[in-house]
Amino acid sequence: MTTYAVTGATGQLGSQAIGALLDRGVAAGDVVAIVRDAGKAATLRERGVDVRVADYADGAAVRAALEGVDRLLLVSGSEVGSRVPQHSTVIDAARDAHVGLVAYTSILRADTSGLALAREHAETEKKLAGSGLDHILLRNGWYSENYVAALQPTLDAGVLYGAAGDGRVAPAARADYAIAAAAALLDGTPRVYELAGAERLTYADIAGILAEVSGKPVRYQDLPQSDYAAALAANGVPAPMNEVLADSDAGIARGELDGDATDLAGLVGDLTEFRDVVRTAL
Repeated sequence: MTTYAVTGATGQLGSQAIGALLDRGVAAGDVVAIVRDAGKAATLRERGVDVRVADYADGAAVRAALEGVDRLLLVSGSEVGSRVPQHSTVIDAARDAHVGLVAYTSILRADTSGLALAREHAETEKKLAGSGLDHILLRNGWYSENYVAALQPTLDAGVLYGAAGDGRVAPAARADYAIAAAAALLDGTPRVYELAGAERLTYADIAGILAEVSGKPVRYQDLPQSDYAAALAANGVPAPMNEVLADSDAGIARGELDGDATDLAGLVGDLTEFRDVVRTAL
């Protein structure tokens, strides 16, 4: 039997990827959930998943957690600025544990992207390429959920702020990226997947959908990148994330997160529409 492991297994993407593996017939006992906090993994244990505790920064613990694992989904860490050493620790541990395949959640066109957010992903991809491990690159585009994280304040103000100009983005639901990760891991073929949603939306389009679904007027207000970063900081987004998000919007203006690749639909089938993500958030 093949044993599958998922890092960040109590996070939003990791937990849904485990759910997708189980939904596709993988026995719970053949799934390893690697978590930092065992206290957050009660639901996984209740489902029969093998929960193992390891921090990305603790190579020995990660090596032990990967014992007997055949295929690993390495969900990228959330600590911007620290991810390359963290990911390197996991990759080194996977090689030492003789893991047969590593799938990594990267970003759309990481090897050519000008986004600040892409730098650590590109470095991780290079680390994987030099590791000797068979690997899959899951180059995820933007999440639809990014636009509903602060949905109520947006609806209250009637304004969606950003710095994307008339650029288009091809967002997809987090659940669809999770299903794609599970499908690619089960297939096991080393390759690069460019994962983008089927809808290619401007921020004016997004504001229009928010208005349509909520029944409240919403317009898009475009800001200079520096002003948008300052606005995010004023609303509690800490540095450097405020700068990273503003840079990502500027990248959307350049087309960095737009695309017509069909890899996501090929792995998932019918994709979740953006308006349905908004409905769920409401």
